[in-house]
Amino acid sequence: MRTAVVIGTGLIGTSAALALTARGVTVHLVDHDAAQARTAAALGAGTDEAPEGQVDLAVVAVPPAHVAAALADAIGRGLARAYVDVASVKGGPRRELAALGADTSAYIGTHPMAGKESSGPLAATADLFEGRPWVLTPTRDTDHEVLNLALELVALCRAVPVVMDADAHDRAVALVSHTPQLVSSMVAARLEEADETAVRLCGQGIRDVTRIAASDPRMWVEILSANPGPVADVLAGIAADLEETVEALRGLQSSDEAKRRGGAAGIEDVLRRGNAGRVRVPGKHGAAPMAYETVGVFISDKPGELARIFADAGRAGVNIEDVRIEHATGQQAGLVQLMVEPRAVAALAAELRERGWALRRQ
Repeated sequence: MRTAVVIGTGLIGTSAALALTARGVTVHLVDHDAAQARTAAALGAGTDEAPEGQVDLAVVAVPPAHVAAALADAIGRGLARAYVDVASVKGGPRRELAALGADTSAYIGTHPMAGKESSGPLAATADLFEGRPWVLTPTRDTDHEVLNLALELVALCRAVPVVMDADAHDRAVALVSHTPQLVSSMVAARLEEADETAVRLCGQGIRDVTRIAASDPRMWVEILSANPGPVADVLAGIAADLEETVEALRGLQSSDEAKRRGGAAGIEDVLRRGNAGRVRVPGKHGAAPMAYETVGVFISDKPGELARIFADAGRAGVNIEDVRIEHATGQQAGLVQLMVEPRAVAALAAELRERGWALRRQ
């Protein structure tokens, strides 16, 4: 691939353009908002000038409701040898494109499973897709060259290709992406009018659950409008669990011993099923999940402290698998939780203590 056009310079489109440009592809940027395309160009994602001839690949990175129209227009103009979109819904846009009479043999639907709470070109990074799954949904009429160019796009963005049926993809993302967004937003909504005293007690748990609730509502209305049925199906299952959980909690309130036992059993059941589901979430680099142990380190809130911890862990020959930070309420301090392999805990703790770090007792 030598040339590409990216249509839509938001987070995903600009990130793809940055990745392609960094690997020597000449990228042309198109957006209905010319100022946004200029911003992406200024970031080094490519040029906002139109290509002089046909390019190798057109990447359509517009909201799901506009994908089919943008693709039909680009295909009708012969803009590229191959066309992909990167919308988070796949079945609907393809059917709409076919209904418009476009040549679908030159098109393949794709979806990079990556993103951020923030949107727009200023949030884009060239490494956004590295190591992330990138779904491809070819059909029997997909041209072989088109599939190869789509695979080259995924490789240049350093993502991991995953081939799926379009409708199976939509059911999958309803479960693992779209529903979590709504659930996160619903939990965060409980905080809107909560007592200030309660809000001040927020810890890492509520931050984890509500992190994605900071996402752009307008963007998510567009996404959910393109995949409402599968999301509603998942939410219906959650609603049934919620109803049973509420009933179990009411049982725990009862003065009747049998109802309390039944309530406890109901709560334990949903928690155990949660354990079983969580175990199935892929671990590092998509491998089977590993059980890490945590080393807690108290840290002051000043520049360079995290870098010192990581450097000291490196001296101990320990790889930090994951990290979380809990900030102390009303203090310029916090607790850094370093997740490491169990066999590395003793060496890391000894090194950190020797270098003056205060560790939380296990």
